[in-house]
Amino acid sequence: MYKEIYLVDDEDLVNTINVIHFRRMGMEDRVKTFTNPELALDDLRYRDNPDVKTLILLDINMPEMSGFEFLEFMMLEDFPETNEVLLVTSSESDADKEEAEKYGKFVKEFITKPLRIEHLEDYLQKTI
Repeated sequence: MYKEIYLVDDEDLVNTINVIHFRRMGMEDRVKTFTNPELALDDLRYRDNPDVKTLILLDINMPEMSGFEFLEFMMLEDFPETNEVLLVTSSESDADKEEAEKYGKFVKEFITKPLRIEHLEDYLQKTI
């Protein structure tokens, strides 16, 4: 089970809706939200225990840094594989799906917005 959950999306509303999903599942106390991916990356870098099992819901298209740039930093800095990423995006582009495969070490699913609570529950059931 995930000890920490990071919601990284430049839209507050998307993060708020996803927080509500986790609240309904009784996991709200593990959630951290970020509208700036650079701040999320810094928070991940400087945690007391970087090996703790962490779920990251990551948007691809953000103004400061794309989700793919975020993943590139995770690769370059050799983040532990205990960081598992669900790409949650409005993109349905095959090119984006192919790009996501390059980060298979971290990316577990490519999900088209809006994220439904049923999808989260199904995913979490598979990871137990």
